[in-house]
Amino acid sequence: MADRLGAHSGRLADVRVLRSPKGRRAQGRFAFEGITLLNEARASRFPIEALYCTAAAYDAAPALRELDAEGVAVYILEERSAAAISDLRTPSGIVGVAPTRLHLVEELVREAPLLLVLADVNDPANAGTLLRSADAFGCGGVVFGRLGVDPYHPKVVRGSMGAVFRLPLAVGDPPALSAAAGAAGMRLIGLAAGAACLEGRQLGRPIALVVGNERHGLGRWEGVCGALLAIPMEGPSESLSAAVAGSIALYEASRTFAHQGSALRPCQESGDEPKSQDYRG
Repeated sequence: MADRLGAHSGRLADVRVLRSPKGRRAQGRFAFEGITLLNEARASRFPIEALYCTAAAYDAAPALRELDAEGVAVYILEERSAAAISDLRTPSGIVGVAPTRLHLVEELVREAPLLLVLADVNDPANAGTLLRSADAFGCGGVVFGRLGVDPYHPKVVRGSMGAVFRLPLAVGDPPALSAAAGAAGMRLIGLAAGAACLEGRQLGRPIALVVGNERHGLGRWEGVCGALLAIPMEGPSESLSAAVAGSIALYEASRTFAHQGSALRPCQESGDEPKSQDYRG
């Protein structure tokens, strides 16, 4: 049965500190907001430790009542308290808390034929979109550079649209990635302006696509890349965002790999529930 929490409960203070990387590391937890991410977490069978919601949200969302009945800790808050723990300008009235799940870089390299590496990408919106694309194009995991954005930053979690619950994640540095890739026979391919054209390349597997920082490019990661490739652009724009460039490269890697098999997989299997083609954030 859901419990009511007062405005001065220590539990609320614990949730508020999850806004910071230091708080997330100290607790080994992160927060997510809204019914969409709650449903994604449930569908992915991601463990949910606690839910904090307003009375109105509890009454309106069957998922909250179902999780309450299943034994997940559910706490009812006043509107003001719910707003205080929210990272959103317009709070949804639902905040979930779940454990962070970080793997070793060696584990991801050993087990995934296609990896995405965020080479110290700093923008959480770019990182969230890249997680979403990695999930869409069959990536087996994502390595975050240690000098970049935290994988469980609230904007990364929101932007991933549930991919954060499904993809194996790791945090690492170039030497660790290089050593693990060398041991596993994985090629590291960096995206860099002015390099050879990516289009039509038979990239093979296992590979890791390395996407550079928004301002500084590959930086310290360039030295571990065995090859550099670029996305051809015919228009006057000088560059693409990290999210757009990485997404195009992931699509190209998945497409060329599919061509090496016996048949291309159709965009939509007959009888399946149609997947959204809505590209809004």
